[in-house]
Amino acid sequence: MENSAPLVAIVAGEASGDQHAAHLIRGVRKIAPDVRFCGIAGPQMRAAGVEPLFDSSRLAVVGLVEVLSHFKEIYGAMGKMRHFLEKKHPDLLILVDYPEFNLRLAKRAKALGIKVLYYISPQVWAWRQYRVHQIGQVVDMMAVVLPFEVPFYEQAGVPVNFVGNPLEHEVKSQLNRSEAIAEFGFNPRCKTLGLLPGSRHSEIKRLLPVLLEAAARIYSEEPDVQYLLPLAATLNETDLTPYLKEYRLPLRIIPDRSYDVMAACDAMVAASGTVTLEAALMGVPLIVIYKMNPLSYWLGRLLIKVDHIALCNIVAGEGVAPELIQQDASPERIALEALNLLRDKERRRAMQQKFYAIRHTLGAGAQCTIAELTVAMLEGESSGRAA
Repeated sequence: MENSAPLVAIVAGEASGDQHAAHLIRGVRKIAPDVRFCGIAGPQMRAAGVEPLFDSSRLAVVGLVEVLSHFKEIYGAMGKMRHFLEKKHPDLLILVDYPEFNLRLAKRAKALGIKVLYYISPQVWAWRQYRVHQIGQVVDMMAVVLPFEVPFYEQAGVPVNFVGNPLEHEVKSQLNRSEAIAEFGFNPRCKTLGLLPGSRHSEIKRLLPVLLEAAARIYSEEPDVQYLLPLAATLNETDLTPYLKEYRLPLRIIPDRSYDVMAACDAMVAASGTVTLEAALMGVPLIVIYKMNPLSYWLGRLLIKVDHIALCNIVAGEGVAPELIQQDASPERIALEALNLLRDKERRRAMQQKFYAIRHTLGAGAQCTIAELTVAMLEGESSGRAA
């Protein structure tokens, strides 16, 4: 007998998307417990009850050159999802971020007559803005998490709903700084620096050696500084071992507790990504770094139309956190910036004040939750704002 419960196909391509998709799934299940989810999933989505068709951690790469090197796996995942759409014809396809893959899949779903909900907009307002019209042709509803994205889509005639930012509710720790420091066995009288090299294997390879060398330089000047490294769910501690064995640092790796780690930190050095917004919501002063393949970076610079790359700075509308990109993300520069931040209490306090305003920005004016929007689309009742 056929299962008549609504079937949703869902795709997330990296750790932050896995987190947000899991939040969506749990929210839907509270409203409509019988909804089934299948798709490309990471550990958090699987824990939320998704039937996995492909492991999202195998797709977590950034940059044209990096994508080409993983083409076989990406092509295989696309084939598997297209076959699923054609064979099962789900009631709804939910795509979470990961635009280069997801927009291609959306086009196929549209051709099959499957409704498409896109959650967490591609940063088309930052680069390749012409894509907004392509998105409008293959997506039935954009669910955006940054308020300034609404008028961008409205002007292009794309149905859009601001559903609030999940991080506003998700980013918190039950521990204060003293409790977190005690939890991790650190000295409360010493400064604690968080090292966050990213959630992708390619980021670990490119950024972790630089961060560790920077930490060694800091340690040589300030031997009382202690270090925490939260381990993303997409990684194992063995992924870090080859890089760590060269250094003797007071460093602890903490799996699956990134917000508790942030609560313990006086400052952080973090790879550009969702984590920069998480740090801002936690009120942790930070320095943002990033390195990628030179060709990918050069192509990106030709197309990017924003003044900042860190999400916390984009939302704030100014360069609150320093950004060290490509050659500027050297151990020397990182160590210098980190030491200056750790030694300057007033600078840290000023950065925190700027960050506190971001939480209000992300929570103001939500039209509905992403779970409510999902259920409405399954019931054929959704409506969005479009010019």
